[in-house]
Amino acid sequence: MSDNDTTRTTRRATLKYGATAAAGLGLAGCSEFAEQAGSNGTPTGTGSSTVTMEPMGTVAFDSVPETWMAYFSTYGDMGIALGQADGLEALIFSENWPDQLYDSLPGVDVDIPGTRQLMGESGIDKEVFYELECDVHLFDPNFIQVLDDSWTDEDLDDIATNVGPIVGNQIRRRGDDWHDYRYYSLYEAFEIIARVFQERERYEAIKTVHDEFISSLQADLPPEDERPDIGLVSVNSNFEDGSFYTYPIGSEGNGKKQYRDLGINDAFAEEIDGGYAQWDYEQLLEVDPDALVFSYGFSHVSRAEFEDRMEQMRADDVGSRLSAVQNDRLYRGGTAYQGPVLNLLQTEAAAKQFYPDQFGAWNGLETLEDADAQLFDHQRVADIINGDI
Repeated sequence: MSDNDTTRTTRRATLKYGATAAAGLGLAGCSEFAEQAGSNGTPTGTGSSTVTMEPMGTVAFDSVPETWMAYFSTYGDMGIALGQADGLEALIFSENWPDQLYDSLPGVDVDIPGTRQLMGESGIDKEVFYELECDVHLFDPNFIQVLDDSWTDEDLDDIATNVGPIVGNQIRRRGDDWHDYRYYSLYEAFEIIARVFQERERYEAIKTVHDEFISSLQADLPPEDERPDIGLVSVNSNFEDGSFYTYPIGSEGNGKKQYRDLGINDAFAEEIDGGYAQWDYEQLLEVDPDALVFSYGFSHVSRAEFEDRMEQMRADDVGSRLSAVQNDRLYRGGTAYQGPVLNLLQTEAAAKQFYPDQFGAWNGLETLEDADAQLFDHQRVADIINGDI
């Protein structure tokens, strides 16, 4: 078996392959699983299946999962896209989802605020996993230990063995020291989660919408030298003190996929050495992007809260001199924790924000609900989610 198919060097992957795949829940041994699973896993034809994803390696299911939990909105959105919203039992984080984006999908009912959150002041409660008895847990186990260092390998092994398999890989960004194994693109990860739920047809239908949408956008982009320079800033910056977290778009990671797909001119690409920088107004003005987009603007702040922060920028002596301020090009941006549906919607928003002459003006989230202004078929996506494929 190749490193990409099963384990690299992590103890957890080795243990899980031995405990789940080799034991196989009564199915087969290691070599036979490899032949059945291929690179990402496949149904066995009896309701049972195997799925392969680092860092856990190959895990086995004796039936299609009915109940599940996820870390946050990346894998949570994948489950929703695959028509599994009714089986969502809990999230590590249920706060700060851009769930209002789903309002533009007719007949798609997603109740994220009503979903149980497992992260509390004292960390992630291990006992709740045994209480809920979910059929599958969609998160990167190593990232759980980053979030809460009281979790041990043994805790995760016990849950995966005695409660339900763990499948997931933290794909938001790249370069974290702890993530020394394979990364996946959004649609590589989404395909594997589709195998978990045996929802290949839904996956392929949404991928077709995505591929046609991105191809259409890219065909209509203006020439590169006519595109605005975009600066990416965190909406969670300290606007009162004039201290801003600024980010390059980069060439990898799922969190900024929409900006790369739209071929933006990244104003900060040559200015930031590393993953981010902390700048004041003078440093922003020195670069002076044509537009500023505020990451997590859809997820972490309301429209009113966003406008309050923009007013602080407009009122500052230096901030008021920024081209983006003077030309009213200050935009709410998407969450970096995006699955396939959120990515479609956030890409549509960004296309209108950055290229209104090509794709139509951005007038807030209501723009996504205007069927005449939509850049992809929202009804089609809603139908896929609801099973009309």
